[in-house]
Amino acid sequence: MALAAILRKSAPSLARLARVNRSNHSAIFITSSHLSSTSFVPIFRFSSAVETKKKPSYNESLMQVIDSEIKCAVEQTDGPNRPEWVPSGFPFKVEDSPGQPTVILTREYQDELVKVEVCMPNLDPGEPPEGDRTDRVNKVGQRSPTIIPLIITVTKNSGRSLEFICTGRPNTYYPHTGYPYKLSIDGLLLRKSETSKDEMPYGPDFHDLEDNFRKAFYRYLETRGIEPDTMNWLFELMLNKDRSEYLLWLKNIKNFFIEA
Repeated sequence: MALAAILRKSAPSLARLARVNRSNHSAIFITSSHLSSTSFVPIFRFSSAVETKKKPSYNESLMQVIDSEIKCAVEQTDGPNRPEWVPSGFPFKVEDSPGQPTVILTREYQDELVKVEVCMPNLDPGEPPEGDRTDRVNKVGQRSPTIIPLIITVTKNSGRSLEFICTGRPNTYYPHTGYPYKLSIDGLLLRKSETSKDEMPYGPDFHDLEDNFRKAFYRYLETRGIEPDTMNWLFELMLNKDRSEYLLWLKNIKNFFIEA
């Protein structure tokens, strides 16, 4: 009631003040001089901003996925890249560069240069995939639908060379031999020189050739160091490399997003 009385008494003064300020296009301010010292005018403040939960950006979500995948890859990469064992009498020099999809083996044999280019493992198209990626990358000694492509080149001093198109496969036919992996020759090409790499020389399907003919060339490669133990070692090497290269690739992808 006291507040209403005060406002009624000050109404003429407020009206005159309003007319003056409207003519000057200025705001009206009511100060303590217009009201009694015992009066109270509450002031309410309202914010137009609505508090919302901040969503992660696209890059932040992507980084979370990458970090999760790196964690899984680290758990699977729990050993050295190169096998801890080496075949008895292993004659090859090994060139393994991080970030490259191949491993190169070289050696000299009499008047020949033997070169083995080993590629990253992949699924055998002749066998259905079983399980996820972790199940497919098994340890040596376990059956796996994984194959490893190889190109074996035997070059004479004259420059002429034999090129064997091969795959390393699980030894499903004779598992009792103790060699879980075997070499399979798929094609044989005769090249005139190193400069003829762009040519496409004729080569029959090696599996269609006579049995004794094929066995002779398997023995030919064995004498040059491509023995069953070598294949077992190569399989372990490439499976380890597959895991470590995948981890390295993930880290490089992450660095791309965090670099300035």
